[in-house]
Amino acid sequence: MEKVVKSRESINEAFELGQGILRLRPNWVPRSFCVPGRRIKLHPDDYYFLGGERGGIDERWFASTTPADNGPKTGEYEGLSMVVNGKKNGDHEFILLRDAVDILQGELIGDRLWSKYGAWPMFSKFFDNKGPLPHHIHQRQQHARLTGQDGKPEAYYFPPQLNNHGGDFPYTFFGLNPGTTKEEVLQALKNFSKGDNKITNLSHAHRLEPGTGWDVPPGLLHAPGSLCTYEPQKASDVFAMYQSLTNDAIISEDLLWKNTPPDRIGDFEYLLDVIDWDLNVDPDFVSKRFMRPRPVRPLSEMLNQGYSENWIVYKSDAFSAKELTVMPGAEVRIFDEAAYGMIMMQGYGKMGVWNIETPALIRFNELTYDEYFVSEKAAREGVLIKNLSKSDPIVMLKHFGPENPEWATWTKKQNI
Repeated sequence: MEKVVKSRESINEAFELGQGILRLRPNWVPRSFCVPGRRIKLHPDDYYFLGGERGGIDERWFASTTPADNGPKTGEYEGLSMVVNGKKNGDHEFILLRDAVDILQGELIGDRLWSKYGAWPMFSKFFDNKGPLPHHIHQRQQHARLTGQDGKPEAYYFPPQLNNHGGDFPYTFFGLNPGTTKEEVLQALKNFSKGDNKITNLSHAHRLEPGTGWDVPPGLLHAPGSLCTYEPQKASDVFAMYQSLTNDAIISEDLLWKNTPPDRIGDFEYLLDVIDWDLNVDPDFVSKRFMRPRPVRPLSEMLNQGYSENWIVYKSDAFSAKELTVMPGAEVRIFDEAAYGMIMMQGYGKMGVWNIETPALIRFNELTYDEYFVSEKAAREGVLIKNLSKSDPIVMLKHFGPENPEWATWTKKQNI
């Protein structure tokens, strides 16, 4: 990789070049316990680019200032998004988005987020696995902070553009069956080292549907299915695997105790306490956590202007997300009240001063024009988007940080 720089001059240059919109480099992340689903447009020769021992690349992270937690062999910049600063001589510099946030502060992410968090507190990603993941959990704040980390809420949306096939098991287990006892779960955890601990016998699988999504609070057991998933989430990479065998693959017991305080390793009662029990056995789980897209404003009003926009993630105050569609040949100015990262799903055209396009295939070290970070000022002033195709809509996904003011107003009106 070319040299990563950290200088106010370079960051200001990139910010001014994009008129408040930063171009980001593709950010590929491997997982040793996963088999790539091969739907995130990485070149077929590059899914094991980092070597077989690192595992397949089945994630691409967006607008991330959060390092991946992939064990002792994790790369220096793994999981961290980089700004592309194009030089006048045709060369490129790369700047960590984390450093850009530290230097630009409220000018980039808005004074509201900077004053409260002093950081960009979320990221999103594509998760693309051939089979299901084990039943696992993301710790709540009270447990994550014991290892110096933050609890992790996340959400799922299944983009139709990346789900031409469903993989091996397009069903996700969520939570525990109502009536499940703590003793049953405790016994399953104690059986982890004995082969198949059969913890999903205590859960229920839901068929996944492209164009819909789910809210996944911390403390919820879940075994994500094999649809390619867009996942906005809090800036954290904490988890623990509670299922010992998935798709005939044994899960290392080290992952059962991942992000457990050293003095609690071996304490199964502690693992039980990590579970948000009421959330997991809630008989109304589906009505509370399932999400279908909802229009940002009246559909006819938007279509008359040449676009449509839906909230696709809206049940957590830690993040929110929209899907924007700009019709063929249309030119629209889109206003938002907060900074956001975005990824192109379909089409090509212009966004502000930038070209935007949706690549069909990407090499591991290749630069693209499909991912950007939009500053709060640029979002509030309105981003001009031109669809240069006569037949193909522009479709992009936009991920926002906590308590987006527009989201807060909309959810209050919708009584969500």
